[in-house]
Amino acid sequence: MNQTTAEETVDVFGPNSMLRRLVNEARWGLAVTRATVLEAAHPQIGTALIGNSTFVTHPWRRLRNTVVSAQRMLDPDRHVRSREAARLNRLHARISGTDPQGRRYDAMDAEARAWVVATLFESAVTMYRLGGESLDGPAVEQLYTEFRTLLALLEGNSDQLPATLQEFWPYYDDMIDHRLESTEAVRVILYRLFANVPAPPLLRSHPAVWAAGRAVAGPVAAAVTIASLPESFCRRVALPDLPGARALMHGAYLTAGFATRLLPNGWVQVGSFMSLLDPDHAGGSGPWENVRRKAGQAAAMLRLITPAPDEVNQATRSADQFFAEVLDQTGDGYLAWPDLAAMAREIATRLDLDEQDEERLYNAYAAWWRELQTNLDADGDGRVTRQEYAASAPSLPSSGLVKIADVLFDVTDVDDDQTIDAQEYQTLFRTAFHRDLTGRGDSYSRSAFVRQFLSFMSGQQHSVAYNSLLS
Repeated sequence: MNQTTAEETVDVFGPNSMLRRLVNEARWGLAVTRATVLEAAHPQIGTALIGNSTFVTHPWRRLRNTVVSAQRMLDPDRHVRSREAARLNRLHARISGTDPQGRRYDAMDAEARAWVVATLFESAVTMYRLGGESLDGPAVEQLYTEFRTLLALLEGNSDQLPATLQEFWPYYDDMIDHRLESTEAVRVILYRLFANVPAPPLLRSHPAVWAAGRAVAGPVAAAVTIASLPESFCRRVALPDLPGARALMHGAYLTAGFATRLLPNGWVQVGSFMSLLDPDHAGGSGPWENVRRKAGQAAAMLRLITPAPDEVNQATRSADQFFAEVLDQTGDGYLAWPDLAAMAREIATRLDLDEQDEERLYNAYAAWWRELQTNLDADGDGRVTRQEYAASAPSLPSSGLVKIADVLFDVTDVDDDQTIDAQEYQTLFRTAFHRDLTGRGDSYSRSAFVRQFLSFMSGQQHSVAYNSLLS
């Protein structure tokens, strides 16, 4: 057996790594989207996505975290890779349960995790082919070796993937023909996510503009994705074969391929596009910065001439809106433990917490969840409805929130000086100081930090900073 371990092959992610170069290209998004559909068709992965993931309600945040995680996993520093692999394993170890048919799922399942890597590899090869590039045999072999090494970093070995490229293709075809299903997650991605994807941070204040663009782009993105999938898979899960979709798909991939090869490197890097969509993603330099700045100026002008929203019954609407935008992280219409776990996961990811601090944070959120269940779960079904929350919003329990706020302050205050300085604030909120957190000019005390967190999490006060973190 040609076993691959992280220790033996760590150097494949050196300067000549194909995978490291690939994940920094904007066109990689085409491959990832395609691969995600194939992953979601795996029964275990699909159920885990529906029950625990925020990919529908917060896709831009999920995209940003995926980019950051991929960069860490492929970092030249071996320690950074190992730390990120350990973090991902802790994250996945918290995700398990039972699907509606009574089948167990576990995000640490070795076969399912190997399928994730397999879909990314095959989608990368397909992306090159459809983009007008033909990888020769040694290049495909190198790319496969790098993906097996990626799996080894997570699993300790890559035994769940075939040892050779020649053995991979029969394995892949067998998974397509016999293991994948038409899961709810596949339908959500293709028919709900694309149709209802929320606006990126840059356009959140202009829902009408975003909705108009999405009405055209959503169906096009779905059609391109479906047309790029294996025909046998489309037949198996009964996906439509839309007229003209394959020509549209080929055009999208060829355009992305030509752009990558012909345009200046800075124009086609994933970081440049992330900065365009999210002003807080990067430091404000790059070829797309002028475009983003002009868009921001236009947005400011539009706000000046747009009437303010009607404030009738604002308190009631605010509770309802807060539930939908902040508390219901998974978008299923209820508040349950996976929603609070998603908040803890987002904070732990941003701050790159070690195991001890991460455990403290999760324990604090778990304590708040027990408190919410006791006080708000009137029918005892293990989840809180929007109506149950709205009825009790003015008198929400706060001791659990205080515990979360204290832990959040501690893990953010990395220098232990009992204040949050500008750099620590930037790390947590990915933005500079805001006026809505009152402190001593260039820092925030524990009391000010905790007070603002409680006001936001109880739905009593809007906060630009916390809104950017959790909504």
